[in-house]
Amino acid sequence: MAVRDGEHDAVPGDGRDETETERLDRNWNGLLQELRILQTGTQILTGFLLTVAFQQRFPQLDAFPKTLYGVLVVLAAASTIIALAPVALHRALFRRRAMADLVRISHRLVRVSLGVTAVTTVGVVLLVLDVAIGPAAGVAGAALAVLGLVGLWLVLPARTVAGESRRGTPV
Repeated sequence: MAVRDGEHDAVPGDGRDETETERLDRNWNGLLQELRILQTGTQILTGFLLTVAFQQRFPQLDAFPKTLYGVLVVLAAASTIIALAPVALHRALFRRRAMADLVRISHRLVRVSLGVTAVTTVGVVLLVLDVAIGPAAGVAGAALAVLGLVGLWLVLPARTVAGESRRGTPV
């Protein structure tokens, strides 16, 4: 919650002297930087998956890799669609004084897209290693991918925030 501090709104504890509009603009710009990376990643992942069905070996695959592939194509497409949604939302809300809604909704969309991308990434590791090496390698690789994602995407940020809170550093 912003409090009045002279001529500017200040968000308590963050050390910034900015208006609500400036804060929303800063948050939107931060989201845009994240979206640039996420959109590129989801599009590359989707493009990779779309080429798999056209490989000579694809028709010879068993039911499991083919089914997994189908699920992954749908997940990759969903992730790309969700990651691009803030752009469409921005176009629809442009100049309508809805920056707060844009930032709030886009923040949620980025989180959902990250979740879908994480599941898709683990599935791609499972698929590629299963087909290239064997089922045990697929499961092991997918488990390692889950550990990496959980460690870097969930545990590291949580520990960083907890550490900052203990030190009294603004979060």
